[in-house]
Amino acid sequence: MSIEPFEIPSIPPERLALLNEKLKNAEYPNELETDVGWKYGAPRWAVEPLVQTWLNDYDWEKVRAKMNQWHHYHATIDGLRVHFIHEPSKNPDAIPLLLLNGWPSTFYEYHKVINPLRDGASNTQAFHVIVATMPGFGFSEAPKLPGYGASKIGDIFNQLMLLLDYNEYVVHGSDFGSMLGKWLALYRSENCKAYHTVYPACIPPIPTPTFLWAHPFKVAKFLASMVLGMDTVYGHGSSKIRGKSFIDVENDREMGYCAIQATRPYTLSFGLTDSPVGLLAWILEKYHNWTYPENKSDTIVLPETVTTEEFLTQVTIFWLTNSISSSTRFYYEVFNDEGMKDMFMGRVAIPTAVAYYAGELSKLPREWVEASSNLQQYKEIEVGGHFPSLECDEVFVDDIQQFGKLIKTKEYLK
Repeated sequence: MSIEPFEIPSIPPERLALLNEKLKNAEYPNELETDVGWKYGAPRWAVEPLVQTWLNDYDWEKVRAKMNQWHHYHATIDGLRVHFIHEPSKNPDAIPLLLLNGWPSTFYEYHKVINPLRDGASNTQAFHVIVATMPGFGFSEAPKLPGYGASKIGDIFNQLMLLLDYNEYVVHGSDFGSMLGKWLALYRSENCKAYHTVYPACIPPIPTPTFLWAHPFKVAKFLASMVLGMDTVYGHGSSKIRGKSFIDVENDREMGYCAIQATRPYTLSFGLTDSPVGLLAWILEKYHNWTYPENKSDTIVLPETVTTEEFLTQVTIFWLTNSISSSTRFYYEVFNDEGMKDMFMGRVAIPTAVAYYAGELSKLPREWVEASSNLQQYKEIEVGGHFPSLECDEVFVDDIQQFGKLIKTKEYLK
């Protein structure tokens, strides 16, 4: 294993010329004459102005300069060059914090929170901030062989933290990062000492011997909810569960993308790799649907909390690194990972914090999370969606700082 410095690169002139040519000569798809909003996916009226902005106004060099204010590195682990940011704090009481994102994001999802977390904003808890890029996303090398699901990538990130001499650390995860965070919390708890998430992965308190022994009342309530309904048993707004599985398109139309990425990522990738317009539209639908508020007017493309520059930077990173295919392929690896069932069923024994933001895709009753983890901090936040560090960064920083202060006070870390 080795570490070497890295700098976010300029776009090579020939690549930039190709991008501009494709954006300038984009061929748009046939659509209905009737305006159907976003029901069929991202509409042309929303996509085309962003394409024009990408072509005429977006400045990668300006954004690149901002990103290069941080210390970027490549670590070679398990034969892969893994990109990460490492920003040590000057505060002697700082806690090592590993930030993990999911899809369709990159490390840039955390660009607003790195400095405040590092510097201990508002004179509260400070962190040694590590933002790691999953293999196959952005500037991390893509796996060359099948099988790089949560277990392999989780182990890579634990090795990374040890390589940085952080033998004990806290992990935060959103989206797939939450899944990787739980894997670390379950299987690397000798190093991962606390787990913070905005997207917990757990099963309900079903009548297994373990649940019946430890949480009989929670099991009874769950069984009652199957008959009386979730709102009746747990309270209105206590849960948001639409699908019944990873790719349950019938019960959750939002999972259409997940179904194809988890089963036929290769076929999809030809269009997304060759067409920057197709790539933009595919990602745009998620940034429109998954941000707060959930029920937006059809005239809104992106929420006020996510700028056009921020969105186009995410898209540009995927395009520049040709990583959309390898990032979507991760869905296939997770869907076919035999260890995922054990991971979802496992109980997290280390201190756990959950923050539910208002526009998050799913929400489990607090009692389910309590039964499946050592829950030390729980919040329901009235703003933000699936990308809270972008949408409401100050709230996000404050929540993580409170958890850091809690585990420091209780001496969960040395």
